Amino acid sequence: MARSMWTGVVSFGLVAVPVKVYSATSDHDVSFHQFQKGTSDRIRYQRVNERTGKEVDFDDIVKGAETADGSYVMLDADELDSVAPGRSRVLEIHTFVDQADIDPIYYQKAYYLGPGSDETGRTYALLRDAMAAADRVAIGTLVMRGKEYLAAIRPDGNVLVLETMYFADEIRDPKKELDDIPSRTTGKGRELTTAVQLVESMTGPWKPTEFRDTYTDRVQALIEAKRKGNEVEIADEAPAATSAVDLMSALRASVEAAKQRRGGSPKATKKTAKKAGKTATKARKTAKKAAPAKKAAPAKKAAPAKKAAKATRKATGAKKAA
Repeated sequence: MARSMWTGVVSFGLVAVPVKVYSATSDHDVSFHQFQKGTSDRIRYQRVNERTGKEVDFDDIVKGAETADGSYVMLDADELDSVAPGRSRVLEIHTFVDQADIDPIYYQKAYYLGPGSDETGRTYALLRDAMAAADRVAIGTLVMRGKEYLAAIRPDGNVLVLETMYFADEIRDPKKELDDIPSRTTGKGRELTTAVQLVESMTGPWKPTEFRDTYTDRVQALIEAKRKGNEVEIADEAPAATSAVDLMSALRASVEAAKQRRGGSPKATKKTAKKAGKTATKARKTAKKAAPAKKAAPAKKAAPAKKAAKATRKATGAKKAA
C-alpha cells in the first residue's frame, strides 16, 4: 500500500471529511549519476557551510528569507507551519463549479484523495456521491510541503481526485511573453477549409493507452546498445517548416493520407506521402519559374489583353470540367 503524502480534512460547510492524499502519477525517469569526464569518478553534492567548509546535517538546516537591507530572517519548519491555515491540515472548499469552466492551463498535478480511516468512509462516500450527482467540481485551498495551492476536487468512479492548480497571478500573459502572435485567420478561405478537413480526418476518441513515452524507450535502448558495443540508431531529423507556396498542396496530401490511415492501408499512406513530396517540389519549381517570367513580361495593348482574358476563361472552364 502506498504511503500518504498529506493527511487532513476536507471542509465544506460545517462538514469535515478526514482524507489522505496519495500521488496519482509517476514520471518516466531514467536515473543518471554524474561523473568527471574521461573518468569513472562519481560527482557528489554535499551541504557545506560556506564559512567553515564543513558538511552540515540536514536536520541542522533552517530556511532564511532575505530582507530589503540584505539581512536574513531564519525560519524553521514549525514556524512556517504555525501560520498555515489549520496548521496545514485543512483543505477548505470555497465553491463548486462546472469542470468545463476551468481552463486546463491552471492544472498542475493530480493526486488521489482517500478516506482518512475506515471509520470515515461514510462521510467520504457522501461527498463523492453528492458531487457526482450534482456534476460539480469543488474548488478549495490547502497548504502542502510549505506552499499553498488552489485545488480542484472531482469524483472519478469510486475515488476523489485532487488537482493542484496555479493561482491566477501565477499564469503568465501570452501577450507579454510572445512576440508577433498572428491575428485570427480572416482570408485564405480554401486553406482554412482544407485545414479544418485535416483536423476532422484526424479526429478520434481519446485512448490514452495508445500513447507511450517513446523517448524513454529510446534512451533505454541507447544504454543497452552502448553496453553491448552495438551501433546506436539515430532518430530522424525534425521536418522542415512548410513554406507558404507548399501549404495548400501539403494540406491536401495530409487530408488524403489521414483518410487512408483510417482505412488501415500503410502502403497507400506511404504512397500518398511520397506524392505529397513530389507535389510540393513541383510547386516550388513552378513558383521559381513564374517569378522571373512576370518580370520579363512586356506591357500589352488593350486588344491583346482581351484575347488573354478570353484564353483565361477557356482555361478556367477546362480546369472546372477536369
